[in-house]
Amino acid sequence: MSAPDTTDALPFAAPCRSLAMSAPLRWLQLGWRDLVAAPLPSLTYGVGIAGLSALVLAIALRFGTGWLVLVLLSGFVFVAPVLAVGPYAISAAIERGERPSLGKCLAATGQSLGDALVFSLILMVICLVWVRAGSAVEIFFPAQAGAPGSAFATFFAIGSAVGSLFALVVFAVSAFSLPMFVDRRTDAVTAVVTSINAVLRNKAPMLVWALLIVLAVAIGFATGLIGLAVTMPLIGHATWHAYRETIDASAWPPSAAIIAQRSRS
Repeated sequence: MSAPDTTDALPFAAPCRSLAMSAPLRWLQLGWRDLVAAPLPSLTYGVGIAGLSALVLAIALRFGTGWLVLVLLSGFVFVAPVLAVGPYAISAAIERGERPSLGKCLAATGQSLGDALVFSLILMVICLVWVRAGSAVEIFFPAQAGAPGSAFATFFAIGSAVGSLFALVVFAVSAFSLPMFVDRRTDAVTAVVTSINAVLRNKAPMLVWALLIVLAVAIGFATGLIGLAVTMPLIGHATWHAYRETIDASAWPPSAAIIAQRSRS
């Protein structure tokens, strides 16, 4: 008789730990430590993300409206976890005491690419709905040149409220799900529910973490996208430590990416 499948006993979501308000600052410190420990692969990912961001921004400016540019810039903050799969793999290797290399991390990223692409499609759908909602705000609360200041204030207030709602949803969905894909063999529903549950149970520290991500991305854009080469891998490394400190996913087997990295060590 074959042994029972232990995956049947897995919970619907991985349990999470309670976080202190200072936890996000500690994640940034640990993320900086990983960046310094593996500067070449980390900054290579950062340069690639900065280049991709410049391309997307140029296309939006050339073919889109001001609202579309605003949505893309805002949404970038919360799509960042998808772009940081590489730094997750780097931090995972450092955590195991291994010396990460660009080749190993690219291979590990490829192992997680399928899950990341599926997750990206989910975020793309949310972003498209976000764009349509933004267009509706522009239609019902127009703020054309020459309009009174109150019209601009109303447009900005309602637009910010709509954008914040979508941003919070995406942040809750993506905060811990992508690192869980890299670390454990799990499905999208489990990872997403785990992430949302952890965010809702740690609202105050996760709000601090979201604000720190916004600040890091704002610094990147304020430096003409050049700063993204540093801030994006930093966010990625820190997000890995946020996941490891918050989520207890030990009940799930290691992912193919982690197994592949171990076999190459």
